[in-house]
Amino acid sequence: METPEGNQRLERPFRVLSLDGGGMRGIYTGAFLARLTDQFARIRNESALDLGLGFDLITGTSTGAIVGCALAVGRPMSEVVALYREHGPKIFPHRLTGKRSAIYRASQGDRFVRAGDKALREALKSVLGTTTMVEVFAGRGISLAIPAVLMSEHRAWVFKKTAKSGVRDDRYPLVDVCMATSAAPIYRSLAAIDDPNTPAGPQQVFADGGLWANNPIMIGLVDALTIAAPDRPIEIFSLGTCPRPEGDHLDAESAHRSMLDWRLGADVAPLSISAQEFAFDHMARLLANAISGCGRQIRRVRFPNKPVPASMMPYLALDDTRPEAMDRLVAQANTDADLTKSACDDPNSEDGRMIRRLMNDLPAMPATGAVWDRAPTRARRG
Repeated sequence: METPEGNQRLERPFRVLSLDGGGMRGIYTGAFLARLTDQFARIRNESALDLGLGFDLITGTSTGAIVGCALAVGRPMSEVVALYREHGPKIFPHRLTGKRSAIYRASQGDRFVRAGDKALREALKSVLGTTTMVEVFAGRGISLAIPAVLMSEHRAWVFKKTAKSGVRDDRYPLVDVCMATSAAPIYRSLAAIDDPNTPAGPQQVFADGGLWANNPIMIGLVDALTIAAPDRPIEIFSLGTCPRPEGDHLDAESAHRSMLDWRLGADVAPLSISAQEFAFDHMARLLANAISGCGRQIRRVRFPNKPVPASMMPYLALDDTRPEAMDRLVAQANTDADLTKSACDDPNSEDGRMIRRLMNDLPAMPATGAVWDRAPTRARRG
């Protein structure tokens, strides 16, 4: 039997939240969502709004998965911001700032990544507890799709629980899923996690999903097309992590970069993230437009979409845990959230109207977070 809440969800568009990866810049994502939802909560005279329940599907990569899973279990975004502030320096105990720091990191073996691995797992447990993929789907009706890389086969892997995904990933704890998708080579350890389908068997080892899907919007679009009923409109909300304006103006001689010039590989990650964000966003736009032209209504909005101020440039490294860097990211998130709220108040802004409808549909929740039954009792239809 469908609940009234379930019927209401079926009447609205099938909504997808897509959250980019970006290391410590996840504090920007959490702060942006906290600021925006808080403004609408105050307008509606509610203590807080349950943003997670606004979406049928949440897809996130690396740090985006951490934020997305926190939303899925109904935690306030203020807790996520606190996670980065309190645990970030332990997750990234040594910042790569140049050639010398890269050489020093190499001389220390696995010391820093081992410490960071332990710190991240403890931080994730404090927010996500022991909740599994199937418990989120059954107890909250939210589908999840989290990309990673399976090291034993060097292939893409998506931790997934939807109405049509089967049972392979049902029993994975969200903590393990987040460890897997955020296991960025060089910056962090690979993630060795238990396979819940093979008790006492060998562990599986994963690498960061950002290696192939740092912007997971295409995962969200494909899954939405698979899950949602054919006549149900699809809306995709995509959020970045305040990425720096990228680009290198190189002469012919500078093209011959050494390993040290690449900081022993550390500079490859930001290059990959930047290229993927641009490519995947445009592929999703073109595909959504083509499908919409065939009669299937698909709308997408990427927010915020303003250029990053030049003053933010020194604070956008993936592993920058300095207090001033986190303060600047939170301040920028607040500014961008206020601009997004202004767009919501503009009757001529289509993106603003789409975000405003989402916010007005959100159910209220206690300021301390959502309370829900983790026993697998129901699932949502497309």
